[in-house]
Amino acid sequence: MLQLLFDTLLRASDLALVALGLSTVYGLVKFPNIAHVQYAMLGAYATHTLFAWGLPLPLAIALACGLTGLLTLVLHLLVFARLLRSGPAMAMIGSLAVAMLVVAATQGVAGSFPRMFNLPVTEPLVLGGVRLTPTQITAMGATALLLLLFALLLFFTRTGRAMRALSNNPALAAASGLNAEGTTRLVNFASGAIAGLGGSLLALSTGAHINLGHDLLLPVFAAAILGGLGNPLGAVAGAALIALTETLVTNLDFVWLVGKPLAFLPVSYISAASFLILLLALLFKPYGLFDREVRRV
Repeated sequence: MLQLLFDTLLRASDLALVALGLSTVYGLVKFPNIAHVQYAMLGAYATHTLFAWGLPLPLAIALACGLTGLLTLVLHLLVFARLLRSGPAMAMIGSLAVAMLVVAATQGVAGSFPRMFNLPVTEPLVLGGVRLTPTQITAMGATALLLLLFALLLFFTRTGRAMRALSNNPALAAASGLNAEGTTRLVNFASGAIAGLGGSLLALSTGAHINLGHDLLLPVFAAAILGGLGNPLGAVAGAALIALTETLVTNLDFVWLVGKPLAFLPVSYISAASFLILLLALLFKPYGLFDREVRRV
């Protein structure tokens, strides 16, 4: 049971930051940015490159997040802000094109072979028979800290109130004197930086590879939809539910069903679990589990 809990927390930390950024941006620009998961992949490659150049790992991650956030802002200003003039559907199609271009450009520069981090070998921490590496503990701790800071920002600062006002009623917020464009730019930068951090933390265990964004696409969007698109903390809760479902699918022994000594589903069924949760959410809760704010929008 303890192993199941930690496996769920680890998977949730992989998804939560990327889903948080995706849902936050959607609340302001009102279109699902398919390229968002590729920002996580770019953050992973940028961290690996800076670390390979000799920078300390924390500094490499921080610079990679800043560069990813800057690229996200540039793409918003040059591409998505213009596409939004033609409607959210055109912006979503454009985000798919941007995602494909980002993957192609990254593969052309870095190749398709995974880039593993050359980290020192350390003894794992054993808790109740569960082994956790320092990298895994760091990833979970950093994710929890960032989520706490984001919640404080969202509910207890002027910037957070502006974000919530623009998400709920952009016209009224703009008429009240809020700097809508400045807040939107800030959120785009921050969402890209957070996605870059999520990709960097994930890459510490799996390495930076060209399919990192593709692997995140379905579970991240499922988490964001499940939590209610435009509800950042709801997306985090959705990520936790998706992580629990995926962990259960690959950890439950179905010996009682098939009558064999061992009967575990293969890892490839993880995507099927995300598809199932996404389909059920669209059928029964199309506005997400935490849909009050989404309905009001």
